[in-house]
Amino acid sequence: MSSTKRIVVTGGSGLVGKAIAKVLEDPEYKRDNEEWIFLSSKDADLRNPVEVKAIFDKHKPTHVIHLAAMVGGLFHNMAKNLDFLRNNLLINDNVLNTSFETGVIKVISCLSTCIFPDKTSYPIDETMIHNGPPHDSNFGYSYAKRLIDVQNRGYFEQHGKKYTAVIPCNVFGPWDNYNLKDSHVIPGLIHKFYLAKKCGDVGTVMGTGKPLRQFIYSLDLAKLFLWVLRDYDEVAPIILSVDEKDEVSIKAVADLIATNLGFEQPLKLDETKADGQYKKTASNAKLRQYLPDFKFTPLEEAIAESVSWFVQNYDKARK
Repeated sequence: MSSTKRIVVTGGSGLVGKAIAKVLEDPEYKRDNEEWIFLSSKDADLRNPVEVKAIFDKHKPTHVIHLAAMVGGLFHNMAKNLDFLRNNLLINDNVLNTSFETGVIKVISCLSTCIFPDKTSYPIDETMIHNGPPHDSNFGYSYAKRLIDVQNRGYFEQHGKKYTAVIPCNVFGPWDNYNLKDSHVIPGLIHKFYLAKKCGDVGTVMGTGKPLRQFIYSLDLAKLFLWVLRDYDEVAPIILSVDEKDEVSIKAVADLIATNLGFEQPLKLDETKADGQYKKTASNAKLRQYLPDFKFTPLEEAIAESVSWFVQNYDKARK
């Protein structure tokens, strides 16, 4: 039996942290030699190095899964690019530097496919992160997240540390953020359509509905995080995404959500609103080399479960 791992999860009360905790309830994924500590913003302000050092001294992690970040949807990013840049730079540097100073063996940080260059060829892969500017709509968040990859390389070359990062495509599922102003597309549409149905209003989709996205169910991503923690030994990042063939339009996703809510009103496309990046198709070829047989939850099933969770947990959902 190997020695016990003490795994601290920053952002542990969010979408992915809750999904990891849920998956760990399954005996198939639980390990006796792992102790998990899920932290939230109530435990520390990660922008403050003194508070970060205090929680590391308290919990003494050997491993860190770094999920905490200032995040938001398209319109929140467009309005607050400077805030996204500054807050995430502080958070990430504090977590990585404190991990190094306290002897943490492995840190897995969470990036996003939205950090890739706006002008690029498709599919994007792990080698292309720094090949050009990101989309203007979220340049603050994107540059802050890109620098995690730069820092990981620095910690390895200068200190031999195996800090790495994963790059999920668009994540959704139970425990998401359903705030109508700051949420990502799927939870935002779920909440919006839920209220529209309740009030007898028309369901509105911002933009043309034509942009294409790959969506990963949070419980699938949680299982992949556990694999990265236990078995992935590279410093170079790895994309955690559904297959390219599973890319789908925003309009198709909206239709699935409306169907699962029993929404009978026709949807309205507000084409006066920005679409953001048209597509950012990601290759999961590297992941498939490691896990060729990994089964992703079908989008229809995952959206049905997510809608059901929101309806059943409306009073306590983040919104």
